[in-house]
Order: sequence, then C-alpha cells, then structure tokens
Amino acid sequence: MQVILLHPRFSRAKSITLGGKHIALMVGAFLLSVLLATALLYFLTVRYAASMPLSFLGSPLAPSAGVGVQDKDKYLKENLAAMAVKLGEMQAQLMRLDALGERVQGLAGIKPEEFNFKNPPGRGGAEPSSVKERKPGDLSMIDFQHALDALARDVGYRADYMNVVETALMSDRIKSKLLPTNQPVNVSYNSSSFGWRADPFTGHNAFHEGLDFPASVGTAIVAAAAGVVIAAEYHPQYGNMLDIDHGNDIITRYAHASRLLAKVGDIVQRGQHIADIGTTGRSTGPHLHFEVRIKGVAQDPRKFLNAGTDFAKVAALAGKR
Repeated sequence: MQVILLHPRFSRAKSITLGGKHIALMVGAFLLSVLLATALLYFLTVRYAASMPLSFLGSPLAPSAGVGVQDKDKYLKENLAAMAVKLGEMQAQLMRLDALGERVQGLAGIKPEEFNFKNPPGRGGAEPSSVKERKPGDLSMIDFQHALDALARDVGYRADYMNVVETALMSDRIKSKLLPTNQPVNVSYNSSSFGWRADPFTGHNAFHEGLDFPASVGTAIVAAAAGVVIAAEYHPQYGNMLDIDHGNDIITRYAHASRLLAKVGDIVQRGQHIADIGTTGRSTGPHLHFEVRIKGVAQDPRKFLNAGTDFAKVAALAGKR
C-alpha cells in the first residue's frame, strides 16, 4: 500500500509505502485505544455512579415520579374531605343525641347531676407497665376510614334506640296523665264509699257507683286527669253533671255541681278547675259524686286515687335524695 503526502503548497510530494506489517500495527493500536477507553469508562461508571449527577437519566424519570406524588396528594385530600364530611355528620348526630338524651332523662325522672349528657363520662385506669401490654401499630388511612364508618353506624343505631325509648316513655307519661289519679276535691274523707250501702232516700240496699266528697257549696272541683269533655248537662239524678273522656275507654263523672265551668268539646288538663260543689239533682247536701267508668262499667275510684297518692309519695322521696 502506497501513501502519497503532498506539501500544503503542492510544491513537493513524498510517497510512503506501507506494508502488511504496518497496517497490522495500526489496526492493533486502534483496537488497543478502544479497549483502553472502554475500560476507563467502565471504571468511572462503577466507582462514581452513586455520586455522579446523571442528568440524562434523571430528566426522563422526573415526570413519572412527579405524577406519583400528585396522585398521592390528591388521594389524601379526597379522603380527608370525605372524612371531614363524615365527622360533621357525626357531630350533628351527637348534638341530636344530647338533646334526645336530655328529653329521655326528663321523662325517666333522672336528675341532671346524676347523668349529664353534655359532660363526658369519667374514665381511667393504670398505665400498661410493659410494651407487650400496649397495642402496637398506628391506624392507616383505610383503617381509620373503616373505624369512622363503624362509629357513625353505631351512633345511628343508638339514636334509633333512644327514639324508641323516648316514644315508650312519652306514651307511658301520656297514659299516666290520662289516668284519673288526681283528687277531684281537696277534702280528706268520703261521706259514702263505692259499693253496697243503704240508700239515703229509700233506706233500701243499693249499689253506690262512686265516691261522695262532702264540701261547702262553691268549693272547686278539679279534673282527675286530662281529657275531653263529652257531657256538660243537667241530669235528673246527677243534677249538674260533667263527663270527661280520658281515652282507653276511661270516663270520669262529676255530679251534683252548683256550676259547670267546662263545656262539651273542651280539652281539660289534670287539676284544672272544671266545676263547683253543689247539691243539685238527687242529693241530701252539698257534695261531689265522683265516678270512674271503664267501658261503661263503674270502677272503684279509690284504686286510681290511691295509686296517684302512692306515686306522689315516691316522687317526693326521690326529690329529697
């Protein structure tokens, strides 16, 4: 192989003849330089890879890492927003439970100082002495969400239960107010009891269907229980007579009055002044003839009045505690 070298100004020329030996040396030198460069690059890569800023690798990976952080932040924000809504709902339910609990407490006759719904109950106990006694691990976001949902369901169940209890207590309270247990006249004895007796006009044995409360004319007669007036009229036997319907087929009758203050259709409350003592109708003197009828059958009024007296005593004792 012949190589011709020219002078820059083309004034001279020189020829060099390269044999096979020269070409082999040149090829060997080129391969050796390539191997040396490869070894040097490998050494630098292994030795300094951890500390070298590889911008050509970091730039394509940065967008994907950024997307992962953004998705995580979005997930956390959405879950926190959902839990905040759930927490607000539970706070509203707890306020409703507090109000409901106070109503039930009043219906049940529990004193506020004995059980206060607005104050948290006292709790305590010894601190665990060893690590084994402690419950390990923190709640994850999913676990916390599940616990919050379970607590919300429990609050709902308890609210439903409290509503049932309130309804039952309210029903009992209404029924108790509709039972004729209040003394209709403020006197301490009866001139004639319920049952068989000698008729004051004929002297024959006759059944007396009520209680007679003697008092002076004009003494106030009050309703033995709340109800609706279904009769306010003059009767040949009972004189000025008033009938009150208390529901559940219970009716009370107030007879021989000098004056009636209630009229048919009036809603009266327990203890309300409805008439005045008199001696109208078949009567030997001023008094109140008081009857309690269930489904039209006369009952002994003392059973109801005594129950009211016993209840008042129990309530008075409970109030002194």
